[in-house]
Amino acid sequence: MSQTLKIAVAGLGTVGAGTLKLLNAESALLKARCGRSVQVTAVSARDKSKDRGVSLDGLEFYDDAVEMASKADCDVVVELIGGSDGIAKQVVEAAIAAGRHVVTANKALLAVHGSGLARQAEEAGVTLAYEAAVAGGIPIIKAMREGLAGNSVTRIYGILNGTCNYILTRMREEGLEFTDVLEDAQSLGYAEVDPSTDIDGVDAAHKLAILASLAFGREVDFDSVHVEGISRISQMDIQFAEELGFRIKLLGIAAITDHGVEQRVHPCLVPADVPIAGVEDVFNAVVAESEYIDSLMLEGRGAGEGPTASAVVADIVDIARGLKIPTFAIPAVDLKSPEPAPMDRHYGAYYIRLMVIDRPGIFADVAAILRDHEVSMESVLQYGRSPDEVVPVVMTIHETEEARTVRVIEAIAKVDGIVEPPVMIRIENL
Repeated sequence: MSQTLKIAVAGLGTVGAGTLKLLNAESALLKARCGRSVQVTAVSARDKSKDRGVSLDGLEFYDDAVEMASKADCDVVVELIGGSDGIAKQVVEAAIAAGRHVVTANKALLAVHGSGLARQAEEAGVTLAYEAAVAGGIPIIKAMREGLAGNSVTRIYGILNGTCNYILTRMREEGLEFTDVLEDAQSLGYAEVDPSTDIDGVDAAHKLAILASLAFGREVDFDSVHVEGISRISQMDIQFAEELGFRIKLLGIAAITDHGVEQRVHPCLVPADVPIAGVEDVFNAVVAESEYIDSLMLEGRGAGEGPTASAVVADIVDIARGLKIPTFAIPAVDLKSPEPAPMDRHYGAYYIRLMVIDRPGIFADVAAILRDHEVSMESVLQYGRSPDEVVPVVMTIHETEEARTVRVIEAIAKVDGIVEPPVMIRIENL
C-alpha cells in the first residue's frame, strides 16, 4: 500500500488543469489520507505549448491519448476529454484492456455506454469511477453507492444542470426573458457558444440516466429518458408560477412506477416552499427518497474547475485506498433490464397557458373540452383587457394521465381564438 499511485491524465481543459493543480497543492494531505503518494506521471492534450496555469515539467507528454492509456507508466487513467464516442471511449477501453483503473467526468459516455464499460472493467478487475460525471462537486455517487447502500431508493430527482438553473433564476429575479439571459450566460462562460446540450435538457438527461441505474439496479438507459428543455419558458410563465405559489425548475426525475421505471427531464412547477425551490443560480441539488431515510438532499456547485476537480480527486483517493465497489453499486452482470415506463402513462397535475383573443365564448369551448375528456380544472387565472385583444389564460388541472392531458391540449389548440400553441408544464408534488 505504500507504493506511489501513478496517474495519467487525458485532456487538459478546465477540469484537467484543475485536477493537476489540486493534486499538486494538496499532495501532503492526500498522502496522509491515502497512506501513499499520488503522482501524475503522464498527460495528453492537443497542444503541449498552451499555458494552462500549471507546469507540465517532468511529465511524459503524449499526443495520442489512446497510446498513453495503453503504454504510459501509470496505475490510473483519468479521462477528461468528453463525448459519448470517439477518442474518449477508446481511451477508457484501452485503459481497461491494459489493466488500469479509470476515473472519468464523462457523463455522456456513461449514459450511452455505461453498462458495457462497467462489465469490461469488472471483468478486468479494475475500477471505473465517475463521481465528477454527475453534479460536479456534490458527492452523490458516493452517497448512492455507499451511504445509501442499505436503502431501496424509490425516487431520485434534482436540478442537474447549472446553466438552466442560472437562466431560470435570472428570469425570475430580474424579470428578463429567456433569450436575454442566455446571451448573458454565454458571455459569462456559464453557457457554451452552442448551448443546445444544456438548454435542451440533454446534459441533465445524461446525468439522470446514470443516477437511475445506481438507484434502481438497472442497466443505464439514456434512450428512454423523456427530455424537454427550457427554451419555451417565458417571463409570463415565471410570473404566473409565482402567483400560483410555485417556482419553475428544470428537474431530472427518476422513479419506480406501476408501469416501469420513469425517467424524465423537463421544466416543472415546484411548490415555492420545498427545499429544492430555493436552489438558485448555477447550483445543483439531488434528492433521494427511500423508506428509511425519507428524503435526503445534497446541494452544491455542479460544474467548474474546482468542484469537478474535487470529485475527480475523490475517486483517485478511493482507488489509492484500495476501495473496490461495483460501478453501479451491484455487479454489472446483475443489472436488470431497464423496463422503461411510457411517458403517456405518467400521472400528475399540469399548468396550461393559453394565448386567447378576449371575446365571449372561447373559455366556454375550453371548459367543454375539459368536460368531454373528463379532466378537472383546479384553478384559473384570466386577465381581460379590451375586446379582441390577445390575453393569457392560465389554468391548472388536477392529476390525470399524461395521454389525456395531451389530447386536451391538442383539442384546445384547434379552438378558434387560441392564437398560439398552448404551453404545458408539469406540476410536481415534491
